[in-house]
Amino acid sequence: MKKKVLSALLVATMTVSMVACGSDNGTTNNDTPADNSGASTDAPADNSTDAEAPTATEADLSGTYDVTVWVSESEGVAQLTEQQIDAFEEANPGIVINATVEGVTESNSASNMITDVASGADLFCFAQDQLIRLVEAGALTKLGTNAASIVTESNDATSLKAATVGSDIYCYPLTSDNGYFMFYDKSVVQESSLDDLAAIVADCEAAGRTICMETDTSAWYVASFFFATGCHSDWTMAEDGTFTSVDDDFDSANGLIALKGMQQMVKSDMYVSSSDAAQFAAAVPAGVVVTGTWGVNAAKEALGDNYAVTDLPSFTVDGTTYHMGSYSGCKLMGVKPQDDAVKSAVLHKLAQYLTSAECQLQRYELVGWGPSNLEAQQSDEVQADPALAALAAQNEFATPQGQIHGSWWDIAKLLGNVAEDSTTDEELQAGLDSYKASIDGLFTMDEATMNAFTLIGSFGGYNWDTDVAMTEDPAGTWTATVDFKAGDEFKVRQGLSWDVNFGADGVAGGDNVVIDADGTYLVTLVYDGTNATLTVEAQ
Repeated sequence: MKKKVLSALLVATMTVSMVACGSDNGTTNNDTPADNSGASTDAPADNSTDAEAPTATEADLSGTYDVTVWVSESEGVAQLTEQQIDAFEEANPGIVINATVEGVTESNSASNMITDVASGADLFCFAQDQLIRLVEAGALTKLGTNAASIVTESNDATSLKAATVGSDIYCYPLTSDNGYFMFYDKSVVQESSLDDLAAIVADCEAAGRTICMETDTSAWYVASFFFATGCHSDWTMAEDGTFTSVDDDFDSANGLIALKGMQQMVKSDMYVSSSDAAQFAAAVPAGVVVTGTWGVNAAKEALGDNYAVTDLPSFTVDGTTYHMGSYSGCKLMGVKPQDDAVKSAVLHKLAQYLTSAECQLQRYELVGWGPSNLEAQQSDEVQADPALAALAAQNEFATPQGQIHGSWWDIAKLLGNVAEDSTTDEELQAGLDSYKASIDGLFTMDEATMNAFTLIGSFGGYNWDTDVAMTEDPAGTWTATVDFKAGDEFKVRQGLSWDVNFGADGVAGGDNVVIDADGTYLVTLVYDGTNATLTVEAQ
């Protein structure tokens, strides 16, 4: 007997959630996480329009414009944006903006735009790893010469790369702060230990405090050790958005060194796989947590005068020292193509203002976002911010996060378990070989597997690391019967990848489905390639 039905009408799209949904990577799951090392080296098909303003004087731009703007859901950002638009109008007499400002997460913003460009916002914010898909969908205008010059001269190199495909700039950098570094209790970790992972672990062990980095469940953090030894994983994408090849050397002598370096931390009895700054206030408090700027408030509250931050340390293997790497990322603001060239010029003028030093500093003061604008970065307030200073120091060793196959996040995160469970070099190498085989398998996957849907999540003893098969009958209807516990979470995805996935909030790539009572449930996905309906029925 059916007791409960949870349903959501979902609009299908190639969603761009590039990190496993079981962990908060500060990306907009993910995560997400931008050299565009994961992007195609060739510019995609030009479905966009040139953003160069038409030949016009300021008077030619006078008029009233209805503009929809999607900004972060972070508290106060929408209200601040409304105030900034008012300031833009005051500085540009004759231009009247009838603005509708809405709070939309960066991941949902990109998904919504890809699904239906025509109904999307005129200006919208998104994470950098969404860029190529948005360009392919025709959701972004390519900046013209003047606008591109402004972006190039005003922003740091990391965010500039994040906004670029091939030789063309497609959007405006908004932040340059999506990375990770080390928070620590300075009463536990000695200053002399800060650049030595083994010494940091020893300090934590001596104090009975944990050392926390999320290597069991997050490839975003696992990659730190591989980047340290010079490894790379660069993905090539075709014009239709499919991945055609990867240049990846994690399964190499340097990859083996990376795993040995990781073992210096994960083999400790005081190691905890977490990126949550709340670990500083846990029953067994942390001495160290590796996370991003989103952890500042929790860390400060827990540590008080002992709060401290710095870049990641180095580790030494066989007499050679390697500084830990990281992923770096940005938020970007895009302009939707317009039929009216004059409105397009006004939108680009507005986007330039909303991403200016003045507006970036206002957002820093409100929510602590790290500016991409060079002038804003040099402000006294930003320079005095310890967390942003630590992030800037770590960015010297960071790899910008680009376009990465959705399955890579699930495959690479298992390397953390390899380091933790292995006791010999042979076992470590076997883990690397398995990783390589899984990566190669992405390009030899049969059509049936590529089209099949599965459940993945935190249920049945799984931790976002195992896909549970669904059965198709009739065509386009996929079902699975699963025993869930209250609090279990999952999503439905296609082709063992996050490129097409469905959650519970009515948007492809949306929030996880959360089960609120123990029981056996029938999960049903009806999908015609465009529209999808997901139901979860208690049996």
